[in-house]
Amino acid sequence: MTEPRLEARPAPAGTVAVALFCHGGTAASVEPPRERALSLVRMRAVEQFVSAAAAGGGLSTYLLRYRVAGWNGPAADAHADVRWSLDRLRAEHGTVPIILVGHSMGGRAVLRAGGEPQVTAVCALAPWTPSGEPVDHLRGRTVAILHGRGDRWVPAALSADFARRAQHAGARVARFTVAGGHGMIRRAHVWHTFVRDVVLAGAGLAPTRPDIAAALQQAGAAALAVEL
Repeated sequence: MTEPRLEARPAPAGTVAVALFCHGGTAASVEPPRERALSLVRMRAVEQFVSAAAAGGGLSTYLLRYRVAGWNGPAADAHADVRWSLDRLRAEHGTVPIILVGHSMGGRAVLRAGGEPQVTAVCALAPWTPSGEPVDHLRGRTVAILHGRGDRWVPAALSADFARRAQHAGARVARFTVAGGHGMIRRAHVWHTFVRDVVLAGAGLAPTRPDIAAALQQAGAAALAVEL
């Protein structure tokens, strides 16, 4: 694959907001993502759930298909692909709000891109956020994080540290944890509805869910360790 690809689910009666969904990957690989990779299958399910929930509301959804499966160190290939996608979404839809949703490596990629123009909210699911991951660009942005407390692939402590640093840098952060691991399979409905509610609020199609709104308004540890 020479460039990324976007699987589009356009709003039937015109687009008032866009949500971009970015699946997980691996630390290092220059091979294309597998068509049946669990990370891709799970993110497609989330995207379809959100699209159905927003039916008739003017939300167009896009699933990003990366060029390669890996982050690949300084190349940060997934982040580069998200930026490529944002350029094309802005060219197609103009100045509509854009909400970014990413899982694992995709969570890292969308958090990196959270300071891009028109991004109104970032929803990071079990994001892979190594120590030192940048946060200053998120100042003034809305960031919602959900992480499994039993995650063995990407420990929840990583997103807790990231959330603290991002909040200190001036981001509006709400971080929640849920029973289960990395694959978003256990209590799948909790993952799906969390994303739906963050996306619809970021798109201006629904009010912010009360528990998310309360967490965003708080500062400190209480806002970053809410259990669902």
